[in-house]
Amino acid sequence: MSRGYNFSAGPAALPEAVLRRAQAELLEWDGVSASVMEVSHRGKDFMAMAQRAEADLRSLMTIPSNYHVLFLQGGATQHFAQIPMNIARRDERADYVVSGDWGEKAVREAGPMVKVHVAATSAANAHTAPPPRDTWDLDPHAAYVHYTPNETIRGVEFMDVPDVGDVPLVADFSSSILSHPVDVSKFGLIYAGAQKNIGAAGLVVVIVRDDLLARSPKDIPKIFSYAEHAANGSLLNTPNTFGWYLSGLVFEWIRDNGGVAEMARRNQAKADMLYGYIDGSGFYRNPVDPAARSRMNVPFTLPDAQLDAAFLRESHDAGLLALKGHKLVGGMRASIYNAMPIEGVRALVDFMRDFARRNG
Repeated sequence: MSRGYNFSAGPAALPEAVLRRAQAELLEWDGVSASVMEVSHRGKDFMAMAQRAEADLRSLMTIPSNYHVLFLQGGATQHFAQIPMNIARRDERADYVVSGDWGEKAVREAGPMVKVHVAATSAANAHTAPPPRDTWDLDPHAAYVHYTPNETIRGVEFMDVPDVGDVPLVADFSSSILSHPVDVSKFGLIYAGAQKNIGAAGLVVVIVRDDLLARSPKDIPKIFSYAEHAANGSLLNTPNTFGWYLSGLVFEWIRDNGGVAEMARRNQAKADMLYGYIDGSGFYRNPVDPAARSRMNVPFTLPDAQLDAAFLRESHDAGLLALKGHKLVGGMRASIYNAMPIEGVRALVDFMRDFARRNG
């Protein structure tokens, strides 16, 4: 086996220890003589595992008791529409702060469900920094304020939690959940697709304050109701059983490796190493405002786009995978989530240095 360093933005790298444990348990899980994918989601064994996974996530994120944790399907994109469906009326205004392409998509998907108001956008600066706080046009009576703490495509991150007063703050944490400590009590609702820092694609985690659950209208299908899912322990329908199990393994791995605070320390060290080299190279360039550079997703360009194909081919041959930038922006992108060890970033920097020497 020749396993490379995977810099994919998502589905992303998983901790090798987690993959090896899942491999070992694939045929017979937890002494039940069957795979976790083959047992009833309502059986005592699966339910015990599900409860452990939730307890570990609650501990890792210090989630207050007045929040429900839901393990659902659909990925974050489905919840762009499902969130307003649950916590706003169609005639209410919802404020959206847009700092990148995923924020723009959230606006589009929410449009049929609520009166969307783009309270601020960084489109004018090509989303290279969040919109300045003094430009935000917020309504103190809005149903909620939505933002994306970390924009995966362009590599822009909010370094603090915005204060929006008494309006519930809703955040798409898909690409930064569990990468650094977050005060959950500042949010009304947090949601995150699993395929970056939690586990496998196909699962989404929703952390929702109890008072917002009470807003779920009775006239929407039960399958879309957060309140119904909460009342049924995320088992209203058959869940993504393997995804839930794998997420539980990742939570254990984070716990056993020092928790979220240690993840934050490692992630900062990786980001500092990579940005430090890019800035000093005279060859590569990162377009993002240094005060808003993502610790998870690092886009960069070469001095001549005609070198891109050679860079991607040679880096792949060197065991450095999935460095191609998103189609909307081109260039390169290195995603350095929790599972990426610092040795992987060091290998990338060494390759980049050699490539620049040979092509500069």
